[in-house]
Amino acid sequence: MRIEVTNEGGERELELGAWVDAQVVKSVPWRRAEPPRGYTVQERDGARRRARPASPPKGMAFHGSLEPTAQVTALQGLVDASGTGVDASDDDRIVAVRAVLGAGETWVGAFIVVVGDEGHDVASSFDALAADVDGAIAASEEMWNRELADLFTPGGDVTSGALPLLETSNDALRQLYWWGAMGVLWFRRENPAGVRSRHYDTLMPRYWQTTTFIWDYSLSSLVHALNDPEEMREQILHWIGLDINEHFGTEWLTGGPAGNWYSVNQYAMVRLVTDYVTVTGDAGFLDEPVDGGRTVGDHVREWALAWQDKRVGSPLADYGEIDNLLECVSTYVHEVASLNAANVWCMRTAAALSRRQGQPGGADELERLADELVPEILKLYRPGEGFFNARHPDGTLVPVRHCYDFSTVGTTIPQDLPGETRAEMVRFFVDHLRTPSWMRALSACDANAGFSVRPDHQWNGAYPAWPADSARAAIQLGGADAVAAWLPGLARTTRQGPPGQAHFVEEVVEPIEGGARKAPGQWPYLIDWACSSAGAWCELVIESLFGVHAHPDGAVTANPVLEYFDPTARLRGLRLGGVTYDVDADGVRAAAP
Repeated sequence: MRIEVTNEGGERELELGAWVDAQVVKSVPWRRAEPPRGYTVQERDGARRRARPASPPKGMAFHGSLEPTAQVTALQGLVDASGTGVDASDDDRIVAVRAVLGAGETWVGAFIVVVGDEGHDVASSFDALAADVDGAIAASEEMWNRELADLFTPGGDVTSGALPLLETSNDALRQLYWWGAMGVLWFRRENPAGVRSRHYDTLMPRYWQTTTFIWDYSLSSLVHALNDPEEMREQILHWIGLDINEHFGTEWLTGGPAGNWYSVNQYAMVRLVTDYVTVTGDAGFLDEPVDGGRTVGDHVREWALAWQDKRVGSPLADYGEIDNLLECVSTYVHEVASLNAANVWCMRTAAALSRRQGQPGGADELERLADELVPEILKLYRPGEGFFNARHPDGTLVPVRHCYDFSTVGTTIPQDLPGETRAEMVRFFVDHLRTPSWMRALSACDANAGFSVRPDHQWNGAYPAWPADSARAAIQLGGADAVAAWLPGLARTTRQGPPGQAHFVEEVVEPIEGGARKAPGQWPYLIDWACSSAGAWCELVIESLFGVHAHPDGAVTANPVLEYFDPTARLRGLRLGGVTYDVDADGVRAAAP
């Protein structure tokens, strides 16, 4: 980390320090939200501080302590512009510099950390970084620029696919599209400790660092399918090889399961397989045998009908308690409109994929069941109010003004809703959820707004995919004009790096440069700095604004709404089913050779 401190006043003394506490430990697997921690001894190594694992002193309680792992080391220190170590502290846990700066003078230096396993010379690595800090930073920037370019380069050096290029005069539209792409790239990991050559993490840098959540990965499904389909194929097969009713994801150090069951899992898996097949054209993937001879297509049909085993005295599926759903909305439990609407989409999609697989038997029945389920879902709707009830096991209907119903119903079964219902839902979104540069996941008018302040799913903020998915739903429901008016404010929220696990709405915390501020990781918010569901913003652009639909039967259509955003915008190089397309306000067509 390169550091520059400029004295903007008269001559004065600079005192700058860093408190270091590596807690370095070697542990496999990581299956908790927080990483393993170890007690360490901090020792002076010249101007540096060397941390090594040790047993806590006798009688000392150390929460999370693991047995010491020999020779694992963290070396930390401050260096000046020449690369020379500076050490103005007499504390073993602090590295510091003291310098007298005249008016306008600048101190330049760097903070360096090197972590090494057995047999690695961390001191030599530290020396090499200290000798050329600017070179190390330039190399990092060059690597990121190369990988960012690869996102949009067919036949690139890094991934097996590419995203289409967006040409637009709408700065907000461009910024949000790039934000989504970069936010997925930021989570790509090629770690020699992993069970596969490449993985995509879900949260960083504080929580679940080696875990990939099925739900979050699916929210970037289109980006994975377009840009890195080979990795996506491996990831889907890996999850099929485990029981998705027993976990919310896997950690990549061992490949084993992590966490409890999330009720979205079946919907997420159908979405992943569908996007992979329709984007790549690899329909043979549906015939891929897994676990005892059943095929991927068999699993898709099984997932599409899994809701039937979750019924408890009602035609709708019961999706369990708070930890299976949104975790911090206590009324959003059991029979919810969102995932039951997703079941309709899953059955219709499974029917189309079955026909493409050459197994049409049962497809008509899947579609019949889907059609029959729609009226039952609409019984949860509150006419005139634009949102849905949740039905609890005793039959009580509990109103829940949550965006997940809005976004999921609006993107899975919009064509099944009466016109008046669609208009009411858009009005609810505009009046209760949308804010100038972000949105609230739960209406502040909802009785459950007092339950939690965790802003990914509550009244005071929203998870990063919810604004993108809500914008998709609003367009599907006829509210493209409301989304167009919202876009500039959303673009201001991109100025803090990749999308956070949640951003606060503006009246809760002052915005940064007009954009909704990321929420912190500390209690009671417990929100990580970045989340891999960023790809939802690319999906908003491709599938909603440009209206591209890659159908399960292999057809490609487009129903753009660009007149609200930029009538001259164009997508170039969209690769679907082995054909390259260009898309503009007139629709989709095969690109010229």
